[in-house]
Amino acid sequence: MKIIVRDIHPRAAWTLEQTGIHPLLARLYAARGVSSKEELDDGLAHLLRPQQLRGIDSAARVLADAMAAGQRLLIVADYDCDGATACAVAVRGLRLLGAAHVDYLVPDRVVDGYGLTPPIARRVHERGADVLITVDNGIASCAGVAEARALGLAVVVTDHHLPGPELPEADAIVNPNQPGCTFESKHMAGVGVMFYVLLALRAELRARGVFDAASQPRLEPLLPLVALGTVADVVRLDSNNRRLVAQGLKRIRAGQMQPGIRALFAAAGRKPEVATTFDFGFALGPRINAAGRLADMTLGIECLLTEDASRADELARQLDAINRERRELEGGMREQALILAEQLFEEGDAPPPAISVFDADFHEGVVGIVASRLKDIHHRPTFVFAASAAPGREHELKGSGRSIPGFHLRDALDLVAKRHPGVILKFGGHAMAAGCTVAEEHFETFERAFAEVAREWLDAATLTRRLETDGPLAPEWRRPDLVDALAREVWGQGFAPPTFSEKLAVVNQRLVGDGGKHLSLKLLHHGQPVDGIWFGRTELLPREALLAFRLDVNEWGGQRRVQFVVEGTEE
Repeated sequence: MKIIVRDIHPRAAWTLEQTGIHPLLARLYAARGVSSKEELDDGLAHLLRPQQLRGIDSAARVLADAMAAGQRLLIVADYDCDGATACAVAVRGLRLLGAAHVDYLVPDRVVDGYGLTPPIARRVHERGADVLITVDNGIASCAGVAEARALGLAVVVTDHHLPGPELPEADAIVNPNQPGCTFESKHMAGVGVMFYVLLALRAELRARGVFDAASQPRLEPLLPLVALGTVADVVRLDSNNRRLVAQGLKRIRAGQMQPGIRALFAAAGRKPEVATTFDFGFALGPRINAAGRLADMTLGIECLLTEDASRADELARQLDAINRERRELEGGMREQALILAEQLFEEGDAPPPAISVFDADFHEGVVGIVASRLKDIHHRPTFVFAASAAPGREHELKGSGRSIPGFHLRDALDLVAKRHPGVILKFGGHAMAAGCTVAEEHFETFERAFAEVAREWLDAATLTRRLETDGPLAPEWRRPDLVDALAREVWGQGFAPPTFSEKLAVVNQRLVGDGGKHLSLKLLHHGQPVDGIWFGRTELLPREALLAFRLDVNEWGGQRRVQFVVEGTEE
């Protein structure tokens, strides 16, 4: 691992300080490309305009016409947290705006696979819908959209995934990544796209005289759901996404949230009054995702839709139980996947440029998490495959991949597919996460071809793990109140949470936790003792080490002390 200190633009940091921003925050913001206080204004008035999204006016007209005619609207969702929150935002928002008939359908991960397929389109038609709306999927569903329209359905696609070579022939497509779309925020999650569609629909209804600016329904109460889905989907937190997340966090901290979100905070043992992006990414998001991985995402969506607090609590407890099951399943799979990955190279050698593993006992609902863990350990683009559990498709392997900076995963799959026609049955995704299906007999061909692309695209520098930090921490900034202030900010993908680095004396160290899984540390920071913890580390450190660490507050005996959570060391 190589620890890199981010460049800090002194003039930008100074400019931010002059506007009253704390020197530490000014330094952190400047290192992340912020140069003015205006960029940090999270007011809704600063959100990008909906009309910049290609196709959004058409979508608004289709939906407004359908509502005026009393037609039935049906949402086709996805089975992850972004899809679940996008579905909840769509159902709640359309009902707020006056739609009389709104329902939803979420595909089964195992039986249906991803996206709007022709069988899903037929199920939507059988349920009596007139308009089909996709959320967090649909941009690659050419056959499904064609089937829906052949059945007489109007189709509105709302998505954020990268399109393929052909766009579906829907009545309207809203996706910031579709060709010709000039919307500046290309990283909006599916839930954000659906929220924007509702803003445009409200404007269309206002123009038609359904209501005016004073009487129009407020859509801001949906922002806690938008914030949760945005962070949980690990999209880049550009300035527009940060505003959406900040607005959602503000409402949650003020006690303004859906009963389901409140219940999920309680199930996770977290406090909504001090909610952070960490809560979304590591507490609430995984509990909703667990339903789509191991059970039925309807549980997660119903939790986010219900207005009954006791029902929300019951559903949140079910989601919590499923998440515990997911963690146990993941633990066993992770250990086996590590063994399989380590068999790909000799002890003491570097791992291959890309890793692909498959085991007949793997569960397809958890392969993505395991791929992420392997990628973190070996710092290589990684695919983990499981046998499909869908009837009649037992010969197919469903894989989920995670990548490292500098390697575009979806583009790599596209190249493998072109070089080896027929090996990949279908694929899709992003730069950093993607999925694909291959025939079991072609797994070894895929493994070799994927590694070959990685060998061509990656060099030694890219294959070296780099941990970007914010450099040394001044001792006067090692205070619980400042740690609390940092936690209140919006951090996440593309706007990394603060991590500091410097050489520290290691005064004492011992293994703690069940079976000695973590390293507890006593450190000296500028001559003062500080507690430290390195989760998952079992090797002892030298007496002095260059450490990268986050800040946390440890509460014990009524006292609050700053603790260093170690992320890595240069070895």
